[in-house]
Amino acid sequence: MSWLHTSHLVVYDRNVEVARHERLIAEGGCRLDLDHYLEALIRKPGAFPGATALERARSAGKFTPVHDAWWAAAVRAHGDTAGTRALIEVLLLARHVSHEYLVAGLATALRAGALTADAVALEARKVAQVEDEPTGTLRGPVPRGRGDGDVSARVGRFGTLPGLAP
Repeated sequence: MSWLHTSHLVVYDRNVEVARHERLIAEGGCRLDLDHYLEALIRKPGAFPGATALERARSAGKFTPVHDAWWAAAVRAHGDTAGTRALIEVLLLARHVSHEYLVAGLATALRAGALTADAVALEARKVAQVEDEPTGTLRGPVPRGRGDGDVSARVGRFGTLPGLAP
């Protein structure tokens, strides 16, 4: 089932919204959203580099030079197929992480040489936590060091996290 509004189209599977698109006004208009092709591309990663949707995402600024740099490094580390699949897994994260945090996570993971989607997700989450809590405190348990009684301080943009001795 779908609902057409003045500015957008919403598609439902039973009562669950599965897609929302800005409405195209021009007759015969076409919009390619890279996200809509990711499940197919993860099965056929060889099609990814030449995908029209990828070029549209680049021109719209949604696929940034940071994405390209991380992808190139992942391909060097894991090979064409596995490196491209890793990038597609990162792009799937955008369904749960804002674009801004994802790009920051990509940049941090790239600097660290962490070329997996899990590493990008972790780094994006760290950025999101800092942004969401400007006092510098993080939600969840406080890191407690190596487990040998040594409590190491984590210092970030806002200084030492509460509960940890410097």
